[in-house]
Formats: sequence, C-alpha cells, structure tokens
Amino acid sequence: MKNLLSTREVAQFLGVNEKMVYTLISDKGLPATKVTGKWLFPAHLVEQWVENSTINFPRRHESAPPAEGVLLVAGSNDILFERTLRLFMDAQPDYIAAFANMGSMGGIKALRRGVCHMATSHLKQEDGAEYNFAHAERELEERPAVVNFCLREQGLLVPRGNPAGISCVADVAGGGLTVANRPLGTGTRLLFDSELAAAGINPARLKGYENEFSRHMDVGLEVLSGRADTAPAIRAVAGLLGLDFIPLGWERFDLLIPRDTFFERHIQLFMGLFTTPEFAALAGQLEGYDTSRAGRVVFPGETLRETRR
Repeated sequence: MKNLLSTREVAQFLGVNEKMVYTLISDKGLPATKVTGKWLFPAHLVEQWVENSTINFPRRHESAPPAEGVLLVAGSNDILFERTLRLFMDAQPDYIAAFANMGSMGGIKALRRGVCHMATSHLKQEDGAEYNFAHAERELEERPAVVNFCLREQGLLVPRGNPAGISCVADVAGGGLTVANRPLGTGTRLLFDSELAAAGINPARLKGYENEFSRHMDVGLEVLSGRADTAPAIRAVAGLLGLDFIPLGWERFDLLIPRDTFFERHIQLFMGLFTTPEFAALAGQLEGYDTSRAGRVVFPGETLRETRR
C-alpha cells in the first residue's frame, strides 16, 4: 500500500504551515481523504499533484519531424482509436501508423519531446468541466490544437449479474472486494482516485489497488476471469466481454496536435476518416461512444454538456 501522510508531514514536505495545507485542499485540489475525522494524504498522489502543478521547468517542445508514410501517436489507450488506426492503414496502404500506450500525461510529455505527431488525452481539469487544456499548457510552450475524437462513457466493470451489488464507487470499499487498477498518469486512474477521494475511501482499504494494467481490456479480463471483482474502465469493454457496467459519467477524449503541423498531410488524412461511413460503422460496433463531434476543434469553455448530444 502507498504511504499515507499526516497534515504535519504534508506541510513539511511542501515547506508550508499546516493552515496552508487546508487551503491547498479546498482551493488547489491537493489530494486528500478524511479517515476518522482526520485528513490523510496518499504520498504518491501528493507527488503527482506537485509534478502536475509545476510551471517553471526546462521545456523542450519540438514537433516530431515529418516522416513520409509514418504517423506516430502516443497517449491514452482507447479501443475505438486503435481500430481507427488500423482503418487508416487500410485506407492508406503507403502509411504506417504506430501507437505508444503511455497514458494521457505520458502522451503530452511525448508531444513535448517531439517524438510523436499527436497525443491522445482525456485528463479532467480541476474545475471538473474541462479537459486537457490546462495539462497541455503546463507541459507545452504553445497550446496545441485540441481536436475531439469522441465522447466515451467511464465507469466500473463488474461481472455479469453484479454479484457484489455494486452501485457506486462507495460500494467498492466493502466486503473485501478486489480491484484491478489502471496505471498512474492515465486519465482513468486519475478519475478513479478522484471518485475514491470524493467518497472518503482510503485506497489502503482496497485489495488489489496496486495491481496496475496498461489497457482497458486488460482490467476487463481480470474481472471476466474472476481475479478482480471490479475495475475502472470504459463501457466498450463491458460490451465486448459480456460484463455489467456501473456508469460514472461521460468524458471527452481528444487529440492534441502541434499547431505548426496541424495541416500536414498525414494529420489531415487521418482526421479525414472521421466523416466516412467506415468510421461510423466502427463506432457503431462498440458501446459507450459518441462520435458526433469527431474531428471538431475544441476551445476552452466548451463544457461536456454542450458537447454531448
């Protein structure tokens, strides 16, 4: 289990007084949970919060060099996106499309290093109503073009029939249930941790919380095999594996593209697929997707409600 810090220990770690810690919880989203009336802080989440809040550090933002016949993508794992890459190669046989599953934050950092042409991300911001912009601005010297790929439904996977009777995240802590988890840096893990904190659940109580799996399908297979009772993932996994699904909400899954390469041929060819019947058919084969805004440039201030049909 990851270490839990007291208010005093967090204050010492951050170099502030204890009163400031309470301000950081309420105003800046410092990860915390209350157990028996006292604030406790998962050490790994505090370190992640500090990293994500860092604004002054040496930056290297270079666009990946254009390579004839190559499209490089890094970031968050998504079933429809990976199928769309295969569709792209079928439609453009002279191209090779490669995807590195690094999580949303890893994709943005790869974009900063100039080792990919676009990043996939679904990082929810502290305001709870926006995605990706603040995270990209912290990492990149120039805000990238943010293009919607889809909306998708996040939730908890459970076995068919939901034998443990799980109805929300709060139920996960009871009955000795085992969880299959996603890695740090993934948007799904950040959402799960946020939901646990909101429910007042100490991750130390969750069996299997440290068992991390790199793909949505991987956690789904853990639930299907009986090795886990539940796992955070997208609805599409439940549909493909015949599992039940406890919805937590819809989210925006975006493509982050450097502005100076936005109109390059390989980028435009890929986005051109979003209006084709073949892409619509792919999306229709999976549950939990809304592709009505696929390919649309997103601007700050567009809420999820405005984007959902």
